[in-house]
Amino acid sequence: MTTETIPQTVLFPDLFDRPLIATFDQPYASSDGGAVLLKAAERRYGLIDGFARCLMDDRQPGKVRHTLEDLVAQRIFGLACGYPDANDADRLGDDPIQKLLLGRDPIVGERLASQPTISRFENGAASQVLYRMGHELATSVIDRHRRRLHGRARHITIDLDPTDDPTHGAQQLTFFNGHYDSWCYLPLLAFVTFDDESEQYLCAALLRPGNAAATRGARGVLCRLLALLRHAFPKARFLVRLDGGFATPEIFDFLDAEPRLDYVVAMAENVVLTRFADAAMVEARALSEASGQTEHVYTEAHYAAGTWPHERRVIIKAEVVRLPGREPRDNARFVVTNLRQTPRWIYEHVYCARGDIENRIKELHDGLQIGRTSCCRFWANQLRVLLTAAAYVLMQELRLRAGRTACARTQVTGLRERLLKLGVHVVVSVRRIVLHLPTSMPSSRRGGTSPSRSAPRRGNPGALSPQLTRGAYPSQRSCACVASRATTVAES
Repeated sequence: MTTETIPQTVLFPDLFDRPLIATFDQPYASSDGGAVLLKAAERRYGLIDGFARCLMDDRQPGKVRHTLEDLVAQRIFGLACGYPDANDADRLGDDPIQKLLLGRDPIVGERLASQPTISRFENGAASQVLYRMGHELATSVIDRHRRRLHGRARHITIDLDPTDDPTHGAQQLTFFNGHYDSWCYLPLLAFVTFDDESEQYLCAALLRPGNAAATRGARGVLCRLLALLRHAFPKARFLVRLDGGFATPEIFDFLDAEPRLDYVVAMAENVVLTRFADAAMVEARALSEASGQTEHVYTEAHYAAGTWPHERRVIIKAEVVRLPGREPRDNARFVVTNLRQTPRWIYEHVYCARGDIENRIKELHDGLQIGRTSCCRFWANQLRVLLTAAAYVLMQELRLRAGRTACARTQVTGLRERLLKLGVHVVVSVRRIVLHLPTSMPSSRRGGTSPSRSAPRRGNPGALSPQLTRGAYPSQRSCACVASRATTVAES
C-alpha cells in the first residue's frame, strides 16, 4: 500500500442489494497462514542450516543485513508457498508469516531481503559450494528416513530420470536438444523408495547442459547415494531402475560390480534384439487377431553387445497394440536385468513401477516450478534447482505426516491449497503469537480451544498450538493430523 493507493473501492454497485466495498486495510494479515507447518517439517531435516554451512559469505560484515541462513530460508519457504521468482521478494517483504518463518517478529521485525539481494545471493554460488549443497541434500534426506525407519529398511529402490527444462533466453550452457525439440537444460533427478512404500523421495537434483548425454553425472550420483544408503541401512538390498538412455557399458559394469544390488535397465531395440523377439511377436499377433484387443507375450534371451564383456539377461515384452480405427502396431520392449524372477513379473511389477516417478517430476515442474532457471549464469540456475528440491522435500514431509488421511496422496499444488494457503490475522503480545484462522473453511470442524491447550508442550519446541490445528483447515482430519504429527519434531 502507498499513499496514492485508493483505500476503499466500490465493486459491482448493481450486483447486490447494497454497495460492495473492498478495503485493503488489514496490516498484519497473510494468505500463507499454514506455512508454519513448513517450519516444523524443516526441523526434521535441518536443510537450511546445512545449506548455509556450505556457502561462503564474502560480504563486508558491517553491511550485512540478512544472513545466509535467512536468504536460504526465505527462498526455500517462498518456493514451497508458490513464489518461485526473486521478484516476489519485494511484495513479500512485510508478510508477517514469511517473517515469522525466518524467526523475526511478524509485526515489527525487519523487512525480508529484496529482489536485488536475492539475485546477488543466487549469482554468488560457485561449483564447489553447489557440490557440497547437493551432498547435504542427499545426506539430510537419507538421515531423516534412517531415523524414521530406525535403519531397518530391507529393500531400497533408486530411480534416476532426466527431464527437460526449456529455456527462453541466453542462459549459459543451454543448447538445442533434438529429442525434446527445444533449447533446454537436462536436469537429472534421483529418488529413493523404502520397502513397499508408495512415495518416491527426492534426494538429488543435478542441472546439466541441454546437450548432455543421458548418463552424464549418473555414475557419480549413484556412487554417492549408494555410499550414504549403505551406511544408513547396512542390511538393505538395493534395486536400481533406469530408462533406455542409461544402457551403456560403463553403467552396466558399475552395477554388476556393486554388492547386494539388482537392476532393471531399459534398452533400445536393435537388429539382434528384434530377432530374439520374432517368435514372441508372432504369438502376440495371433492372440491380438483372435481377441481384437492389445495383447502381449513375455520371453527372455541372453544377449551381449559388442562392447560388453559377457552376456546379460534381457526381458522381452512382445506387444501388439490395437486401437479403434487404427492398424495394429508392433511394440517390442527390452529390459536388461540381473533379477531371476519370471519375465512377466519383472516387467510388470518391477520395471513398470518406475513410471510413478513421472508424477513426482510433474509435481516439481507444475507445483514447484523447478524449470524457473532464468538466471544468466549456469551455477545460479543450479542453486535454484537445489533450493527448489529442498522445498519439494518439505512438501513431501507434509504429505508423509498426512498418512492415512485425505491428504496422503495429494499433489503438491493440492497440499499447498489445503494446508498452506490460509488467510490469517497475526496478533503478537508479550507472552505469545496468535494466528487467527478462519472457521468457515470447507469441511472444517468448528470448535474453540481451551487456554490450557494453547501453548506447546514443555520440552517440545517444535509443537504447534492447537489454535493452529483446530477448526481452520479445508480437511480438518488430515490437516490437524499433519499439525499434530509435526509436534513430535524434537522427539524424533
